[in-house]
Amino acid sequence: MTRLLALAAISATIALVPATASAQDDAGERVNMVNIYGDDACPQSDGDTITVCARYPESERYRIPRNLRESNSPENEAWTQRAQSLETVGKFGPMSCSPAGAGGDLGCTVDMIEAAYREREAGSDLRFSQLINEARQERLSEIDGEAAATQERVEQLERAYMERLEAERDAPLPDEDDSEALPRVVDPGAVPPPPGE
Repeated sequence: MTRLLALAAISATIALVPATASAQDDAGERVNMVNIYGDDACPQSDGDTITVCARYPESERYRIPRNLRESNSPENEAWTQRAQSLETVGKFGPMSCSPAGAGGDLGCTVDMIEAAYREREAGSDLRFSQLINEARQERLSEIDGEAAATQERVEQLERAYMERLEAERDAPLPDEDDSEALPRVVDPGAVPPPPGE
């Protein structure tokens, strides 16, 4: 009895913790996909990880997960689908997905692909890939803004450096005086006589 109670307590604790999944994308970024319920807060993305949250209603928190609620057993097949399968009993030949006739197996792949597309369109699950792409575009727009601001700062520093070089090139050298460069006019009467005279 105590084992049963302990097992029930553990399963209730696990049901309270939101399910998380993380993967690494082709771009090298880590992607954290989190299922949250009701008004629970979505964890924030950090520098290396994109966090995407799929929000479900509060009533879904303690229910059996959606992918476990459905069954593929023949007993659960709707009567309309059974009737539609009976309509195609006489089809044979190429692209018919039947063992009778040449090329009958070629249609099975097409039928499976079409069924997969119908199932995906009818599914109510959130598409994490779309949410990941939106988060990636938002991150890239922030990076582009930061890159433009950094480029502008670099260009300002380069202009200031070039202006400083121009000013240094036009300035006289420290040991060179402008007054020595010009010829001086000397009054002949102010010149002292040579020492031997």
